[in-house]
Amino acid sequence: MVSEQRRTEGTPTRRRGAALENALTDAAWEVLVEQGYPGFTYEAVAARAGTSKPVLYRRWPQREDLLLATLARHWRPLDLPDTGSLREDALALLRTVNTERARLVVLLHLQLASYFHETGTSFGDLRSRLRIADQPPPFATLVDRAVERGELTEAPQSERVVNLPFDLMRHDMLMTMGSVPDAAIVEIVDKAWLPLLGLSPHSTR
Repeated sequence: MVSEQRRTEGTPTRRRGAALENALTDAAWEVLVEQGYPGFTYEAVAARAGTSKPVLYRRWPQREDLLLATLARHWRPLDLPDTGSLREDALALLRTVNTERARLVVLLHLQLASYFHETGTSFGDLRSRLRIADQPPPFATLVDRAVERGELTEAPQSERVVNLPFDLMRHDMLMTMGSVPDAAIVEIVDKAWLPLLGLSPHSTR
């Protein structure tokens, strides 16, 4: 009886389905954080996960497939604020990004530099690929809501203008290698973005 119990306790639990994929992408994330994209190989991930390369290949035939699955585990959609004011929505969203995404944004830019160079893509391209299918960018949703409320007569045609708040804050994150002061967030919204939309900070409070 005792020997049978010891054999049972010493037998590793066989991982399957979602549990297995989560364990694999967790191991892949650790490799990416420690070694960057150059060290993000099937060999390294398999060794970290305690499995074999064929287990990874069956699920993610291409290295980029494994990378995207790994990043998707850590790039979760943000809850969008709905305060009834475009200004307050924008400030709330940027503050959430600042709190929950600053470290991740900086990390991805640093560790994926060779990936962007190798594929000829950008952080914006990667962000679009990680977004849930048919889901518009967060600031596009905020702008559409503002149009529905009558705060804006129409949505800007330029995606660059719509997404400007996040792009400016990401720039500041990379310059400071961390989170952005709240005063800078307010300045991005009040001094840069709202005037481009034809609004003043006071008209959207």
